[in-house]
Amino acid sequence: MGRLIVILLAGLLFPLRSLATEHYDVVIVGGTPAGITAAIAAAREGKHCLLLERGGHIGGLPVNGLGATDIGTRGATTGLFGRFVEFNRDYYERTYGAGSQQVADCSDGYHFEPHVAALTFGRMLEEAGPGTVTVLTMRQFDSEPRYVPMDSSRIISIRVLNRETGREEYYCGNTFIDATYEGDLAAAAGVPSRLGREGADEYGEPCAGRIYRWWKHGPDDEGTTYRGDNAIQAYNYRLCLTNDPANRLPVTRPEKYDRNEYLSLIDDVLSGRNTDVRFREFTSEEMENHRRRVLSGERSSAPGDVWGMAKISSMTRLPNAKTDANNQHLALISTDLPEENWPWPTSGWEWRDRYAERLRDYTLGLLWFAQNDEQLPAGFREACLEWGLSADEYTDNGGFPRQVYVREGRRMEGVDFFTANDALPAGDGLRPPVHCSSVTASHYALDSHAVRKREPGRVHLDGFFSHPTAVYTVPYGVMVPRTVDNLLFPVAVSGSHVGFSTIRMEPCWMALGEAAGLAAAISQTEGTGMRDVPLDLLQDKLTGYGATLVYFTDITPDDPDFAMVQKMALRGYLPGWQAALEEILDAETDQFWSSLAGRPVGHFGKSKRREVLREIYSRLP
Repeated sequence: MGRLIVILLAGLLFPLRSLATEHYDVVIVGGTPAGITAAIAAAREGKHCLLLERGGHIGGLPVNGLGATDIGTRGATTGLFGRFVEFNRDYYERTYGAGSQQVADCSDGYHFEPHVAALTFGRMLEEAGPGTVTVLTMRQFDSEPRYVPMDSSRIISIRVLNRETGREEYYCGNTFIDATYEGDLAAAAGVPSRLGREGADEYGEPCAGRIYRWWKHGPDDEGTTYRGDNAIQAYNYRLCLTNDPANRLPVTRPEKYDRNEYLSLIDDVLSGRNTDVRFREFTSEEMENHRRRVLSGERSSAPGDVWGMAKISSMTRLPNAKTDANNQHLALISTDLPEENWPWPTSGWEWRDRYAERLRDYTLGLLWFAQNDEQLPAGFREACLEWGLSADEYTDNGGFPRQVYVREGRRMEGVDFFTANDALPAGDGLRPPVHCSSVTASHYALDSHAVRKREPGRVHLDGFFSHPTAVYTVPYGVMVPRTVDNLLFPVAVSGSHVGFSTIRMEPCWMALGEAAGLAAAISQTEGTGMRDVPLDLLQDKLTGYGATLVYFTDITPDDPDFAMVQKMALRGYLPGWQAALEEILDAETDQFWSSLAGRPVGHFGKSKRREVLREIYSRLP
């Protein structure tokens, strides 16, 4: 070897022989669903994409137990997410037959087994062309500025660690997309971020700050202050459980088992205690009577209470006798492990791996306790013993999910900032505010898990809330940094804790990933930074691929005028929930559209709304 040549780059020393020799149009960190859709979207535009994943498998949470899709209104989010749902349904129809129980249980493709989600993502990547997507697993990005050399406001390359070889690798790109749940790349590139909870006085949001709420919609109880703090909502594993004896793995007691962590469950089972608002009317005398009945062999009859494994894990049915087993919100002890995850967003992978192992031990310990501890009623234990891990899932990991459910990491600060007010209706029956820069519609309740463990005398764990919303629009700027020109972050988006609590669902993240991939391609074609991507062009591309920017109850992407309706809605012509294209134009709408168009429309009582909108649309600049 000749002498080592070192060059000065953006204030950092790099050995020349270690600099990236591979260059990609788009480099994506994080093999989450958003990372996958970003890669597909850019590849469809002819770009060469690199997708880097720290683990051995891509697909994020849908491949790791989140098999019951979190979406409030089906059809609100389409595009590549719609393709994902379509492929799931197609798998079950082809494999088991259209009239099978598996097809019924897949709920039109919205409920799926983990391995089916993996197959679907693989199929979607296969059809990505005409560009290419290179997927590299076991590639770890460490969130440190020294691993992200920059030229002024642009990222030049990133350094990753090959976890199989132990060697460093460097990759250059024209555009970088941070699709990690934590916002690791954006943080290393110097994008500021938020952690914790804002107070209710900051943005006037419901559920903000410290809150103790009877499940599901309150009322709020003693201890609630609505003051902000540094608390992070809890993580857990989304388990794939089954009660099929032929496919059921028994739960084994973990080596690091601490029975004391689970003792409070005993009294909860005996008393029927739970967080349902109906339970607050259950008197001490009724709890004592309930205790005697349960000890005599009866099931719980307490208001709001559930029995067996459902007491510690909410379970949504999936095909083939499996469940998506999540934290039980009615419980004061479940699969969430609050407080201990607070350092996760800004910690390195050594700490995160230790926490992941701790969370695994805690989760298996909870299941084992519920099935085996002799202080629990025999009937309860027997009901819990019906369930075990699915033997045919995560076969390389003992039937246990490979990935922690990181519900909320860093929230990067972007051009736009999403709060609860962007998801709440402006009035009875009205929409939330429509963002003219929308890149997707989405819908889920404001929804956060606990931030603290059980506290004596509290009706629920601090931080749990659910609050209804309406289908809303998501502005492009929530994933666009203010200072870095060639970076997007479609997962760790810009918003308040409460605003982020609805936008954080995988369908929305997948849609934002698709928009990020298209924006990356457009920025390179147009020669712009990410803040200057032509929004009209981006939105036209998105609707051309069937993405919904503004949701209507009476029109779908297969309508020939879908793209036109989307554009007109963004311009204010269609403020209601229905496009009503086949209705005859009335006088009030004629006057409203005439004012927006700046000229008389003059067709009321004669033409259908579809025809009039087409005529107005044809004259738009």
